[in-house]
Amino acid sequence: MSKVLALALLAVTTAHAQEALTDIPARSPASAYLQDGRGIVARSGTGLCWRSGTWTPADAVPGCDGELLPPIANPIAPPLVTAPPAPAAPVPVAPVPCDFSYTLAGDGAFASGQASLNAAARARLDRELMPRLAECGKIAAILVTGHTDRLGKRAANQALSERRAAAVADYLKASGVTAPIERRGAGSSAEVQTCSARQPSAKLRQCLAPNRRVVIEVRGTSK
Repeated sequence: MSKVLALALLAVTTAHAQEALTDIPARSPASAYLQDGRGIVARSGTGLCWRSGTWTPADAVPGCDGELLPPIANPIAPPLVTAPPAPAAPVPVAPVPCDFSYTLAGDGAFASGQASLNAAARARLDRELMPRLAECGKIAAILVTGHTDRLGKRAANQALSERRAAAVADYLKASGVTAPIERRGAGSSAEVQTCSARQPSAKLRQCLAPNRRVVIEVRGTSK
């Protein structure tokens, strides 16, 4: 077979093989790759670009020798491996507050002029307050504030309010509450019920009953 015929057959074979491959334009005006009449780089049936004898890595083009020009993919080059993204850092979850206030008030808790918890008051604390405390995962602090009505002298009312706060705080401790408890007396300075003094003493004392109270404020976080 003559040299001319062999080259012709090579050109035809190469053209057919390249039909299934993506055309890669040769660099202009000069290219270090063999090219056909259209200016397309000649490739083997397996996708290899035909290089000239003067080819150097600096002559590489996109699509040929892709490993030399990352990140351009090349059908004959090893696939580019991308490192998986680093896992996102977990977002800290803010604790849910377990804050509430509970009031023990009225003659059902403290008789007028008295600081001792009666049976009804203890039962209310067991039934209404203790379950709410148990719902908290952690209790940071408890503030117990005693109050009185306005009847009587100011100094006596202040001392009475402090004893009422102490009675409730002591009962909570005796019931197993381990959180820090601060006790405080407010006397008659923070009345929640105002009553006219122009009424019989018994009715006035009954009207002022809501002021004879202990307020329990809880600060903590839920489970």
